Amino acid sequence: MSVTVPADRASAFRVEIRKLPAFFRRDFLVAWSYRLSFFSDWIGLLVQVVIFSFVGKLVNPAKIPSFAGQQATYMEFVAVGIALSSFMGIALGRVYAVVRQEQVQGTLESLLLTPTAFTTIQMGSVAYDMAYVPVRTTLFFAMTTLLFGTHFYWSGLLPTFAILAGLIPFVWGLGILAASYTVTFKQGTGVVGLFTTILTVGSGSYFPVTVLPSWSQGLAKLSPLTLALNAARGAMLGGTGWDGVWPAVAILAGCASVTLTGGMIAFRAALARERRRGSLGLY
Repeated sequence: MSVTVPADRASAFRVEIRKLPAFFRRDFLVAWSYRLSFFSDWIGLLVQVVIFSFVGKLVNPAKIPSFAGQQATYMEFVAVGIALSSFMGIALGRVYAVVRQEQVQGTLESLLLTPTAFTTIQMGSVAYDMAYVPVRTTLFFAMTTLLFGTHFYWSGLLPTFAILAGLIPFVWGLGILAASYTVTFKQGTGVVGLFTTILTVGSGSYFPVTVLPSWSQGLAKLSPLTLALNAARGAMLGGTGWDGVWPAVAILAGCASVTLTGGMIAFRAALARERRRGSLGLY
């Protein structure tokens, strides 16, 4: 049995999709116009790696897990963690920042009244980052290899990008939840930052989950980010390839359906509440 999409709905979908390149061009031009900030991102990454190279001297190598029988160094272990956690921070921050920026500028209500769907606005807000992050990740792995002699299975790069693609809708849902919090409480930077830190540190981004307190290890293993990190490390450090990626992507898709559904319900409820109170334009 085939399902036919109504012509008007298909046409509306095509119209929305055609708007995404405009969002991408806007964010690229904004990023490039602030060149110091653009290059500071890379300097910050380098500084972070240097700091962890010294931290690695204090870490017992026996505590670092092996992947597909391949023993990883701490620098290799943490490089994958930095790549995925920094992606999560960028994506989550961008989705939240879109609503906050429009709120501060007093254009949130006007934006929501335009013919552009809120889903398109959210997708457009991360379009540039979704194109930039894979390039950033590849260059980051190459940089750590050149400077610190790390060894990666480069055949695992595309499977790692598949993990990132599976992580995108999950993080997007969390970003919409953060945006609903912002609409209601007007300020949310501290809460979003705290949540991101807890999620990344508690998911084994910088240290193995096994060194965490025993009461938190079970919770850490339930985190979708832990799942994504383990799959990416298996591909990049153990050479597991695509076989170790698809189960993780499938689970991430299920987690994404939960965060996206919850995020949209919470955001619509927040908008309805603020409209009733007449405070949607306040910040």
